[in-house]
Amino acid sequence: MKRLLLSLLILIWGADAARSQEVADTTVQATPAGEVQEVLPGAGAADAEADPDRLWDRANTAYVNGDYHTATEIYGELLARGLSSVKLYYNLGNACFKEGRLGEAILNYRRALRRAPGNDDIRYNLGVAEARTKDNIEEIPEFFLAKWLRDVRHTMSCTAWSLFSLAALVCALGLFLVYLLARRLSLRKTGFYGTLAAVAVFVLTTWFAAGERREMLDDTQAVVMSLSTAVKSSPDKSATDLFVLHEGTLVEITGRLEGWCEITIADGKKGWLESKTIETI
Repeated sequence: MKRLLLSLLILIWGADAARSQEVADTTVQATPAGEVQEVLPGAGAADAEADPDRLWDRANTAYVNGDYHTATEIYGELLARGLSSVKLYYNLGNACFKEGRLGEAILNYRRALRRAPGNDDIRYNLGVAEARTKDNIEEIPEFFLAKWLRDVRHTMSCTAWSLFSLAALVCALGLFLVYLLARRLSLRKTGFYGTLAAVAVFVLTTWFAAGERREMLDDTQAVVMSLSTAVKSSPDKSATDLFVLHEGTLVEITGRLEGWCEITIADGKKGWLESKTIETI
């Protein structure tokens, strides 16, 4: 009986050791979907090349070395994987600008600017790129107060304004408690007027945050990607040419119809463009 038990223990120990050795020899890697898959021997180099961090480093190295074509391809691969960030769009815009792809440069600068509206570097590079466009369009004058409020709103992102508004709300609640609970008249006055001021700041910053979010999700702004394209009087190739737009010009989409977009430019002119000649920001 003792020999039988000893034999069973030896068999169980041997099976556990075999399973432990099998697990130790298997390398696993988490996929983006959270699943786990085995990595076959010799696949480590390919996976290292496909790692987003490695691709990012390769793209930056290519840019520094003046290989802008390779840099744009790798940055584009990162975007194709569903990855995006201010730095990615900004670097891609720089690489496209160095390659002379003006429309793509302006498009990516504007995409970066939507995510970081207060970034001076992005604004400067966008201004340099837009200065090279062929279309000199005079904008319709805007009421100074509206322009000033928009400029203030663009100093921070949607997230930053949201946090600012939450802080203002907390201050308003705290000051309101001071107004309710304080016994001294001076403190009650401070609490009352402080609450009014904090509520005003809360409303303003919430409005700014909503405006930034609305602008971030806006799909009506687009950039002309063709070297030149004729704006038609109607959504038809045989329609009358109204005027010509060139690569990099910003347009606003006001309507869509079967492969065509009705657009408006900064000076108020309207017309129709084929959808394939522009790309939304």
